[in-house]
Amino acid sequence: MQKEVRKLRTRNKIKAVSNRPRLTVFRSNKFIYGQIIDDNKGITLFSVSDKKENAREAGKLLAQKSLKSQISQVVFDKGPYKYHGVVKLFAEGAREEGLKF
Repeated sequence: MQKEVRKLRTRNKIKAVSNRPRLTVFRSNKFIYGQIIDDNKGITLFSVSDKKENAREAGKLLAQKSLKSQISQVVFDKGPYKYHGVVKLFAEGAREEGLKF
């Protein structure tokens, strides 16, 4: 229950202040998933998934996909997770490729 509350609290803060696409992260026991979502249209623009060991490379790949489509600024939605570990590696990989958030 607390996980859902944290996720909704984070997401509502993001939607209230920004009209940029949202980069959201989900992690399971073995994999990490990233999506760039356009909340105005309600569609997923790009997605990527990879094993947790390759989190930085997955972030770089998602950034490359978005930069090809002229999307250079997004809002980072960490969901219910702390900005630590694989979530941080994923975000740093996306920043290294030039995605701004």
